[in-house]
Amino acid sequence: MSTTAPAPSTPAPAPARTSPAARRGSTLTGTWLLLRFMARRDRVRLSVWALSVVALWLYVVTAFSAVYSTAADRQARAALMSTPTSIMVTGPGYGLDDYTLGAMTANEMTLWVIVALAVMSIMQVVRHTRAEEESSRSELIRAAVVGRHAPAVAAMLLVLAANVVIAALTVAVFAAGGLAVLDSVVLAAGVGLTAMVFAAVAVVTSQVTAHRRGASGMAIGVLGLAAVVRGAGDIQHLHGSALSWFSPIAWAQQTRAFVEVRAWPLLLSVVLTVLLLVVAAFLASHRDFGAGMIADRRGRADARPTLRSPFAVAWRQQRTAIMWWALGTGLMWLASGTYLRDIGTMIEDMAEGNPAVAAIFGGADGAQTIVNSFVYIMLLFTALIAVGYGISSLLRARTEETQGRTEWVLATPVSRRRWLGAQVAVAGIGAIVLVAVGTLGMAIGAYSVGVTDPGLATYAVAAAVYLPAVGLVLALATAIYAWAPRLTSLPWAFLVIAFVVGLFGEAFQLPDWIKGISPLWWVPQMPLEAFTWPPVLALTAITAALFTAAFTAFHRRDVPTV
Repeated sequence: MSTTAPAPSTPAPAPARTSPAARRGSTLTGTWLLLRFMARRDRVRLSVWALSVVALWLYVVTAFSAVYSTAADRQARAALMSTPTSIMVTGPGYGLDDYTLGAMTANEMTLWVIVALAVMSIMQVVRHTRAEEESSRSELIRAAVVGRHAPAVAAMLLVLAANVVIAALTVAVFAAGGLAVLDSVVLAAGVGLTAMVFAAVAVVTSQVTAHRRGASGMAIGVLGLAAVVRGAGDIQHLHGSALSWFSPIAWAQQTRAFVEVRAWPLLLSVVLTVLLLVVAAFLASHRDFGAGMIADRRGRADARPTLRSPFAVAWRQQRTAIMWWALGTGLMWLASGTYLRDIGTMIEDMAEGNPAVAAIFGGADGAQTIVNSFVYIMLLFTALIAVGYGISSLLRARTEETQGRTEWVLATPVSRRRWLGAQVAVAGIGAIVLVAVGTLGMAIGAYSVGVTDPGLATYAVAAAVYLPAVGLVLALATAIYAWAPRLTSLPWAFLVIAFVVGLFGEAFQLPDWIKGISPLWWVPQMPLEAFTWPPVLALTAITAALFTAAFTAFHRRDVPTV
């Protein structure tokens, strides 16, 4: 019997070795596909942001040119903007000696638009990076051919595109308003590049913590610190000090747009953005997927007794937000109260021969009456802030529902009315706290500079009359969420209308039927006029009816409604 020796087996080929360059490139695989997906997902959200910012610039340019039409009016405002408090909350004060429309726009609005676009950029980056990992959706995406760094790069490209579009529209608005094109380009580029710096900060914080709220909170904290450093540096010396340059916000303002424009400070924003992205890439390559660089603390085995109700859970979720909103409002209104010592004389001089200024401040003469007008306007702003917080707080109910947590809660012995009532109660408490803190802050600021008229009791009543109107907007937002949850962004339109009507309704001579859309328009204008019960009772009755309709609708509709 013969046997045949087996043929020698052919050794398997060694796996191909990829070059370091190829390995690096693979971490970006799928970037463009993710970018297209993110753009489609957020096309409405980013469009609203872009239109809102551009509308703000258009409104500011139009309002400033109408209200401060003469050089004397602008110089009177420049005197107000040269105070330390004004410099802290606006800018370093370039062009105050010749306060043109462009210098006024750049000096007084750049900080606030930077903050708005920075918040937008932070939220967008965290939404598409850390939030996706926290929800485990990124794990499904990474199961396909998608590189480790592709989501972060796609999110940054999306934010960059949004800021470029906003910058281009901003330049168009400025050019239409007669402002210099070159200065407009530099200012718009500075605002956009500063927003990109904080977008890069959000990429870093998304690697540090494993939670969406932590990542966005840390990034917004850095934004707040940058704003404080800029303000502290600018009040030390006219046009800023060395401390100012430690804040990215100062770099955009130091371009001196519409005064003596220079573009080189913008390079600092570009360099810092690149450095932050390098740090983020390093951290992302050295952490576990789904985790953060900072490990989570061990939690309790069971919940505390204080978390056994829907209200306790809702309060725990939003108490930090209420604290920061209250702190910001209190500090801002404390500074505003210090204006009351000199605002009467300044506005009285500006109102002479300027009907627009007179209309904004009640069309009255006399320093004390103008002080009362200023108090009324600041209380109106306080109510607007409370409305803004209340709407954002109620929108959290929609988030809880779309993410499935509401369905889990309602599967327990918790009724729908009890769950929705907890969300409304927390939003209402937060709004009341903001009105109280803002009013008290302004009163303390006024008292600190020796202004005791109007008294504290007048402040309290003047603020309290806004609560039914604030409650009406919150009831409307709740009713929209209960009846048509896909339209929960609609209440923001009422906030915009209330802002325009309250501040410029008289100056723009808007008809009463437009003013009446704003619930705040029906509130007695204390301390300019006496308190009356009918509008307050009517607003309260409408609020109660809307809340009743909202709870009835939520009890009947499907949960969740995606």
